[in-house]
Amino acid sequence: MAQTFSLQPFPSTQAPSNLKITGNIARNENLLTISYNLLGDIQQVDIASPETPQRKNELWLDTCFEFFLGAENSPGYWEFNLSPAGHWNTYRFDNYRQGMQEETAFTTLPFNVKHNPDSFDLALDIDLTKIISIAQQIEVAITTVIKSTNGDVSYWALSHKGAEPNFHLRESFILEM
Repeated sequence: MAQTFSLQPFPSTQAPSNLKITGNIARNENLLTISYNLLGDIQQVDIASPETPQRKNELWLDTCFEFFLGAENSPGYWEFNLSPAGHWNTYRFDNYRQGMQEETAFTTLPFNVKHNPDSFDLALDIDLTKIISIAQQIEVAITTVIKSTNGDVSYWALSHKGAEPNFHLRESFILEM
C-alpha cells in the first residue's frame, strides 16, 4: 500500500523559497518503491548532472535524496543515499551513529531521474530481501539534503525530532511498513 509524503525543512536552515519535496513510498512483500518529487523554483537548487553511476561516499555534502530503514525492535539501521548524478551508497549502522560501514549486500542501486525546468523526480525500486526478512516490520525515515546554488544547505525530513538537523534519530523513523 503506497503512502504519500511531504518533507519539511529544518526550521533554522536556509531552504530555498517556493520549494516542495513530496513523494510516495510502498512496500509490496519485500520490494520497496520510493519516489521523490522536487517541485517549484528548482533553479535555486544545485542539482548535479547525470554521470555514470558509482558507489560514492559523502553524497550528503551536496543535494542528496536519502532514506533510513530500521527493523522494528532492533537498534540497527541502514542509510540509503541517492545523488541526482546517479551516484549512490548504502551504509549499515549497529546502533545510533555507531558501527557505520558500507552495506555490501548491494553492489548496485539503480534508480531513475527525470529533470525538467520546474521539477526533478527520482524513483527507486529495491529488493530488501538481502537485508530484511519479508516478515519483519520496518520503520522508515525519508530525508533530503538540498544544496542551493548559493551554497546554503537545508535539511528536509518527514519529522525533525532534535534540536539540530539529525536524520539518524530513531524517533524520526515514523513510517511503519
